[in-house]
Amino acid sequence: MNLFSLLFLGLLNFYFVEPLPFFSDVQQAAVSDSHIASMPYSKEEIRAVREKLNLTTHPDNPDEYLSVTELITKYGYPVEEYFVTTKDGYILRVHRIPPTRKGIAPCNRTIFLMHGLLSSSADWVILGPQEAFAYYLADLGYDVWMGNARGNSQSKNHTKLNPRHRKFWDFSWHEIGTIDVPTMIDFVLKSTNQKALYHVGHSQGTTTFYVMCSELPSYNKKIIAHYSLAPIGFMKHAFSPILRIGSKFVKELEWLSSLLGIVQILPHDAFMTFIGNKYCEGGELTEVVCRDSLFLTCGFDKAEFNNSLMPTLMGHSPAGSAAKQFFHYAQLIDSGRFRQYDYGLANTLHYGPTHALGPPSYDLKKVKAPVYLYYSRNDWLSNEKDVTKLCKELGNCRSQVLVAEHRFNHMDYLWGIHAKQMVYTVVTDDIVNNLAKDQYRGRLDDTDTENEFDSDSENE
Repeated sequence: MNLFSLLFLGLLNFYFVEPLPFFSDVQQAAVSDSHIASMPYSKEEIRAVREKLNLTTHPDNPDEYLSVTELITKYGYPVEEYFVTTKDGYILRVHRIPPTRKGIAPCNRTIFLMHGLLSSSADWVILGPQEAFAYYLADLGYDVWMGNARGNSQSKNHTKLNPRHRKFWDFSWHEIGTIDVPTMIDFVLKSTNQKALYHVGHSQGTTTFYVMCSELPSYNKKIIAHYSLAPIGFMKHAFSPILRIGSKFVKELEWLSSLLGIVQILPHDAFMTFIGNKYCEGGELTEVVCRDSLFLTCGFDKAEFNNSLMPTLMGHSPAGSAAKQFFHYAQLIDSGRFRQYDYGLANTLHYGPTHALGPPSYDLKKVKAPVYLYYSRNDWLSNEKDVTKLCKELGNCRSQVLVAEHRFNHMDYLWGIHAKQMVYTVVTDDIVNNLAKDQYRGRLDDTDTENEFDSDSENE
């Protein structure tokens, strides 16, 4: 049993629990308001699954059963939850840990954390107090905000579209970068009365940042500095066997998914939480299967993986995504370029006659905000050669930092036992050491393109 088995379980669960109609339109999707929900699953639903399988009820408050707000509250941190609506109707959930905890002196810095593919805001707190990045930043007095992209378990809502219909899932990380992230950043800045903030992304959270600042250059002024954990821009040298194989058949996979109506990948619900709780707990014979299935994609690193954390991980991850997000990454591996979604023969309909042979590339020189890249040599998705190329292409790459622990894989930035020691302390030190340079000289670097930013803002 390997990752394909877990993918099969996820797809099987999807078809039996939430079958996707083959033909639908916006009017049909808007008939029911069941998609306007605060959570895609609940403790009651999880109990129902266990009772159906004649299993005893689990204790009330293990971490895998708690929502993000409940997790944060459980460990004594203040938390706020907001819902932000994009211009195309997606309702995004945003979490905040404000600097109001007793005994913590605010440092007057706002920081926005953006998760990766199949992840959510939960991944920034899963490691627990004093260890997870969001808690570590909160302990230092930062005003911590955590975003959620459309389609994950925290943002599976829309003003008109139902997630059980195709139209809801017609997006890639391009839309997340050009619509979701800018919308959430504007909300955070308005809420905090700030002009700019710090931005940290992991994996896809780095990709969407590059997309945002290249496609909407005005947002460079709203970023004091960006910190990329396991950066993903170019993917020509990505080692992950599963993704490399998928990239060779991406057109066939797109056609097959369209034919079968598979537009959502690994949606999270009570069934996935049950699998994690039942089969991935420490001491279970199948525990190694759960762990190694993750390693098959991200890179093997048993030393950094806390096996006892697996039920909590499965209780919150994978958080689901659109199939189109996977296909877009597969296209990057196949082409070796960082560019928009390739619609094949339909490219001219999307991008005009000048792009008949391929989609437009993102102009990374327009990314003027200071960027700091953190990478590791055991990351099967973010390869060192691709990171080096990315740094050369970016308009303001300040540094390229190799994580001191060479065994670090793609997910160790969030779940690794030494993530705090190897990554979080380094990032916060860089923030402090480069504070004046990023806040002042970084803004001066953009004054020569002020007119470009202003015209861009008018067109947004």
